[in-house]
Amino acid sequence: MKLADCDILILPGLGNVADGHWQLRWAERMGTAAIVEQADWDEPDLDDWVATIDQACRLTARPVVLVAHSLAVIAVAQAGTRLPDNVRGAFLVAPPDIDLSSAAPEAMHAFRPIQRDPLPFPSMLVTSNNDPLCTVDRAVEFATCWGSDFHQAGDAGHINLDSGHGPWPEGLLMFTRLMQRL
Repeated sequence: MKLADCDILILPGLGNVADGHWQLRWAERMGTAAIVEQADWDEPDLDDWVATIDQACRLTARPVVLVAHSLAVIAVAQAGTRLPDNVRGAFLVAPPDIDLSSAAPEAMHAFRPIQRDPLPFPSMLVTSNNDPLCTVDRAVEFATCWGSDFHQAGDAGHINLDSGHGPWPEGLLMFTRLMQRL
């Protein structure tokens, strides 16, 4: 699938995206991309986040590809089967292990337990070897449950600004591979 043929819905995690974050850069550079705004970025409500993602997908008549980071990955997993048929794929980056990680902020606990049902659309899960919020083994488990292709991004932390991922060209290459499958 070509970028011009779909709407890219960018789903930031807890706290939204900061200037320079790869998601914001992608939204600015992709003509068909938009950041989905949540009502509360700092004290998230699972039902509210899922409803907002669902509504954003339903407001477009074109195919949708989701680009989720951190807590938004968990929201996509929770929303999975409830999302409309126009969702054609998801690029899932740095899922936090909110069930087992002691490093996961308390604000994320409202999204527990992590949904394990397969996603009804193709997806790719990207994680790093040293993400403080999720071990590689747990990320593999999530990818297996969700039916996602799995990709290790090396020692990339939480794949955010704090770990040096502003532009993240390697991520764009991975995203391109997912788009070729759709």
